[in-house]
Amino acid sequence: MWLTWRAAMERALYGDRGFYLRERPSGHFRTSVSAGDAFAGAILTLLRQVDADLGHPARLDLVDIGAGEGALVSRVLDIAPPELRARLDVTAVDLSPRPDRLPEHITWSTRIPDGITGLAVANEWLDNIPLDVAEQTADGPRLVMVDTGTGEERLGEPPHPADAEWLARWWPLPRVGARAEIGRARDAAWTAVLVRLARGLAVAIDYAHPVDNRPLCGTLTGYRDGSVVPPIPDGTCDITAHVALDACAAAGEQAGAISTTLSTQRDALRALGITGARPPIDLASTDPPGYLRALARCTQEAELIAPHGLGGFGWLQQAT
Repeated sequence: MWLTWRAAMERALYGDRGFYLRERPSGHFRTSVSAGDAFAGAILTLLRQVDADLGHPARLDLVDIGAGEGALVSRVLDIAPPELRARLDVTAVDLSPRPDRLPEHITWSTRIPDGITGLAVANEWLDNIPLDVAEQTADGPRLVMVDTGTGEERLGEPPHPADAEWLARWWPLPRVGARAEIGRARDAAWTAVLVRLARGLAVAIDYAHPVDNRPLCGTLTGYRDGSVVPPIPDGTCDITAHVALDACAAAGEQAGAISTTLSTQRDALRALGITGARPPIDLASTDPPGYLRALARCTQEAELIAPHGLGGFGWLQQAT
């Protein structure tokens, strides 16, 4: 069956037999959440900063968008101090069924809640929002069609005028054969987060690229069982593409964001106290168990801020 890439991704990931309705992501790729508790600790630090900025409201929301198995919010709840935990209203948003062991205190939803007062986190969510792919020809950009069974491609019609405008602004195609992933659907998805944020902070975390350094051939990638595989949209693998976070930031500002910070995960986590520093060697003789715990922690932190690994993620933070 020949479809546009956006339709093929939608069917392969979220259709009746889609990958994300049958599989849990932890078995197929490693994320910041699965790297250990240090990431949850950083999100808790950020949540406490938001809480203070809001004046410690009676109810504080924590919303995890694209929650997977709910591991992030579960860990944040585990380590949150009792006073904060008592005020937290926690929602995990995902299209998959509610995990059996998810704490009862966490609301499981397929929709982003309205009127969020607090922190909304979208960790590796936007990269799974389906999008179309365009290729430049001598007559202008054309949509790329894909065979959902084999991954074979061919050129289709020109993109919708709104998509063509998006390409001209955010991903100009410099020569024949160059390809772009049209991120207008991601902009709309991020806008849907911002308009539901009454007061607080929304954070999008994903592999990203800037408008002045887009990849010539795009970034469509498949993952299965921890390995990179061809992105064949047949429902047997995860399919992702890096995110034009700068375009999402502009969409968020149009939706009402009053401040925007765009940085790397390395810089964002270092500002939240994640340094990857080794514990002092003297601790090994005075408190061997403590030294081992601190060593394990620094290993986790180092992975989270590694510039050519998880630390290379983009962090988009927007407040309303």
